[in-house]
Amino acid sequence: MRTSRIRLIAAAGAALVALALTACQEGTGLKDEGAGTSQPNATATADTPSGSAKDDSASNEPSGTGNKDTGTGDKAGGGDKAGTGEKAGGGSTNGSDGGSQARVICNGSNTTVGAKPVPRPVNHMLITVENSGSRTCDLPYYPVLRFDEMQWVPQPVKESKPQAVVTLAPGETAYAGVLLSAADGSGDGGTTAHKLTVAFQGATPNSDGGPSAVPALPADGVYYDSSMAVTYWQQSMDDALTY
Repeated sequence: MRTSRIRLIAAAGAALVALALTACQEGTGLKDEGAGTSQPNATATADTPSGSAKDDSASNEPSGTGNKDTGTGDKAGGGDKAGTGEKAGGGSTNGSDGGSQARVICNGSNTTVGAKPVPRPVNHMLITVENSGSRTCDLPYYPVLRFDEMQWVPQPVKESKPQAVVTLAPGETAYAGVLLSAADGSGDGGTTAHKLTVAFQGATPNSDGGPSAVPALPADGVYYDSSMAVTYWQQSMDDALTY
């Protein structure tokens, strides 16, 4: 009995020794397991930041490309040569501004015309022309008058011819005096008119200066005869009523 127990113990010990040796040879021991576990973890930890850095640099490259695009956009801004197009606008300084200052002929389209008899001198009427436009205008020579349907043209008073053409800035007024009839009754064909047409001359004598004007006359009309005469355009009312 004792001998059998000793044999059993010996067999069990041998089995344990054999099991331990087998485990060591197959690499399944604690030492191998610890090494196997820690090494992959260390490798993974080292790889991860490295991969992230690559990703970051890759993401930076497109933004760099975006800067190039911005630079290209600046070239489009260089299309501020469209700003050079503003030089073309600057050409407006030569054209439109200068054009707006160019003088024109005064006529019925850019003036306001009035006509009324005056107490002194006797048998006289005063014609006024105010520049109601936006540009300076010239009044060459004298007004061409026509009462109603008269078939003749009143002659100018030669002594009234000014030394220079009358020029009106916007808002300014010029004048012409009209001798309606002879004070001594020597005129012929006296009649009363109810309509007056004032025509304007151009840059050359008897040329068309543009639209005429039809100023209102007094309700009882204006009496005139064959002695009617008109002055040249004058810069002042006193000069217009001198003749």
